[in-house]
Amino acid sequence: MVKRQTKAQETVEEAIHKFKRGSLRSGKSKKAVSSRKQAIAIGLSEARKKGAHVPAAKKKSAASRKKVKSQAAKKKKSAAVKKKKTQASKSKVASLKKKVAVKAKKVKQAVLKKLKKKKSAVSKKRKALSSSSRSGRASSSRARKAA
Repeated sequence: MVKRQTKAQETVEEAIHKFKRGSLRSGKSKKAVSSRKQAIAIGLSEARKKGAHVPAAKKKSAASRKKVKSQAAKKKKSAAVKKKKTQASKSKVASLKKKVAVKAKKVKQAVLKKLKKKKSAVSKKRKALSSSSRSGRASSSRARKAA
């Protein structure tokens, strides 16, 4: 069994040290590394680039790859179902909002009609009162003149 050389150990140690300080960045995105395992992997890949002898990472078995693939498919399917449900609920909410808006408009129109009727009734009463008071004033003034 071949062990890692000291060059590889040194690069991994450097990577872990940078990780602990928070200065280790990954890939093109240059995002901060968030796990120790990720820091070790970065150290090993840097050692490989430098030419140090580092054994390749262990490959997963076919069964475990299938299992991971099926789990991903299940997640994707459940996400699609959730998306459909949310779209359906959103459309229901939108239709209910429209119905409420239509009802509110009808109620508003009915209230406005009632107000117009009351205003017209009040104005008719005012006219009647003003005309009767005018005629009453005229008759009282005539009676005064006659006396």
